[in-house]
Amino acid sequence: MKSTQLTTENGTPEEQSPLSRDESLPSDLQSPRAKLVYLYLRQTEEESLEHLRTALDMKTITLYPVLGSLVEKGHVRSDGDRYVCR
Repeated sequence: MKSTQLTTENGTPEEQSPLSRDESLPSDLQSPRAKLVYLYLRQTEEESLEHLRTALDMKTITLYPVLGSLVEKGHVRSDGDRYVCR
């Protein structure tokens, strides 16, 4: 993925937050829930379904298709009952 560098008016590099960079989110993630789960897993690296459900205040029935989509697209790996961001 291509990184974008911002500069100030005088031409000096400007500090960017991690969420403002192009590589912060895969471009094929459109759903706000998928983005939330992906970003959470990127920060925590590995979580169980139960922890994701509690931490993100999402129902299990909502998380399953989101996680399935992230796994199918190759952004997340399922390791038993744990999910890991790639």
